[in-house]
Amino acid sequence: MQERLTTQIADAIDDRLTPRGVLVVIEAEHLCMSMRGVRKPGTVTVTSAVRGLFRDDARTRAEAMAFIHGR
Repeated sequence: MQERLTTQIADAIDDRLTPRGVLVVIEAEHLCMSMRGVRKPGTVTVTSAVRGLFRDDARTRAEAMAFIHGR
């Protein structure tokens, strides 16, 4: 579900705003993983979707990801 949501957000931004590039990153804690899966609270899953310039230019994508992660 998180993967689908990430893709839907990226597609909606791309379709409606027609930017040169779109980068969507979602970090979420899933109760099913915390309670039943790895049984470790605070475990997060990160998904991303890239479109346009961010997909085509690795340097631009790396710069955006570094900004997102605060590096």
